[in-house]
Amino acid sequence: LNATEAQRLEQLAMAHGCCCAVNFEYRAVPAFQQLAQLLASGWLGDPWLLRFDWLMASRSDPMRPWNWYAQQDQGGGVMGALGSHALDLMEWLVGPILELQAQLSVAIGERPKADGLGYGQVDAADTALIQMQLKPNWSNGDRAMPAQIALSSIAKQGRGCWLELYGSEGTLVLGSANQNDYVHGFGLQGAKTGEPLMPIKPDSNLAFGRTWEDGRIAPTERLLGWWAAAIREGRPMIPGLLEGLQSQVAMDACQQSNQGGSRIWIRR
Repeated sequence: LNATEAQRLEQLAMAHGCCCAVNFEYRAVPAFQQLAQLLASGWLGDPWLLRFDWLMASRSDPMRPWNWYAQQDQGGGVMGALGSHALDLMEWLVGPILELQAQLSVAIGERPKADGLGYGQVDAADTALIQMQLKPNWSNGDRAMPAQIALSSIAKQGRGCWLELYGSEGTLVLGSANQNDYVHGFGLQGAKTGEPLMPIKPDSNLAFGRTWEDGRIAPTERLLGWWAAAIREGRPMIPGLLEGLQSQVAMDACQQSNQGGSRIWIRR
């Protein structure tokens, strides 16, 4: 539920020699892996701007029952559901989060209880707006990359998941309007300076060996393969508890920023 608990889990795992995995499954999706490779190669040039819109409608029905998801102290809300993945993607694709400022809000303030006995109050945010500075791993010098992130679970007819990156040498866009499946439908586009944005051919070396109608299965199977390999080889799993801790530190910073209306520096 917070970074202190996440750090304790990591310490326990190390003390007992456990190899633990965290299901940041977007790291296992071919289109995201291809984007990561392009960024690491310096495809963008100097980093100028990142914009990430993840606008979904999964909680837009006000009659969806009240449960733990509606409660901040139970880990509910859009930050845990989408924010944990979004913040991990920033750290993985670009680099460490240096600072952030967040605004969290609740659009649907109450939901019917599952037992039919009245309504429960919602205090877990269903919308999050985050601005941050990232330190790109793939860029020379001290230039930071400004990033703007919009997350929502109540965006009726939301545009889905779209990640845009702009640099001195080009533009990269990865996105999908498919709200029913977070793997199928992603396409990667790119453009060098002065050229039109065009689809980038998928890298066949990154393709899944098998896919299922339920798009969650293939990336989870890939993650399980990484986990098994890490166990056999006696090394830490990536993504594991350390990556989970980093994401949780940033989520806690978002809550702190929202409560105090301030910019938060991320300590490492």
